[in-house]
Amino acid sequence: MNSLLAEFIGTLLLVAFGNGVVANVLLARTKGFNGGWIVITAGWGLAVFVGVFCAQEFSGAHLNPAITVAMALAEKFAWVEVPGYLLAQLLGGVVGGMLVYGFYREHFKASDDPNAKLACFCTAPNIRNLPQAFFCELVGTFMLVFPVFLMVGAKAKLPSTPDEVLIGLGTLGAVPVALLVFAIGLSLGGTTGYAINPARDLGPRLAHAILPVPGKRGSDWGYAWVPVIAPLAGGVLAALAYRLVIPAV
Repeated sequence: MNSLLAEFIGTLLLVAFGNGVVANVLLARTKGFNGGWIVITAGWGLAVFVGVFCAQEFSGAHLNPAITVAMALAEKFAWVEVPGYLLAQLLGGVVGGMLVYGFYREHFKASDDPNAKLACFCTAPNIRNLPQAFFCELVGTFMLVFPVFLMVGAKAKLPSTPDEVLIGLGTLGAVPVALLVFAIGLSLGGTTGYAINPARDLGPRLAHAILPVPGKRGSDWGYAWVPVIAPLAGGVLAALAYRLVIPAV
């Protein structure tokens, strides 16, 4: 499997499991209805684990334009590869959003709240203050990307060999990244829904705009730029901080 297909599949899995748990909690007459924020944040953490675990061997499992751009800025990824990764991630987000709609189609019909239906695709601030929401998404993404940089080079010694083995973001390394996203959701997700990933928000938002979701509202394009630009800015700041701090370690 080539890297672009891996990014597409990994992002699709990320969105299918992540937005799927939102639909399970918010849509009427599901088994998980009213399951609460803990269920959503745990589901998103596990969604990241699945996506990263499946894609890492083939693409490095960015699954997020903010990470791809930050990796390029930190000279850990070739700029020539960036456009293809961004497109694959966006398309994965669109198809993942469509899959969630198809899976929960009857529950979209049974639900009356158009805001809850939109939330199954993309994020929105609970208090609509765009500068504040921008700040929250920027900080949330910084708190994702900067630790990820530090986790990438993690090593461990195995009992069978005296040599250190690079963990990276795949295999066991997917666990700390999943826990990181879980922690961000629990601690920093309550203001905007913690998109922290342009593809995870814009892709399913496009799906919401295209699909015949019954009783849907507009796709909130007046806010849509925030979970795209702010995570990219947070990723850039994380890359700059990493390049500043690591030489001193």
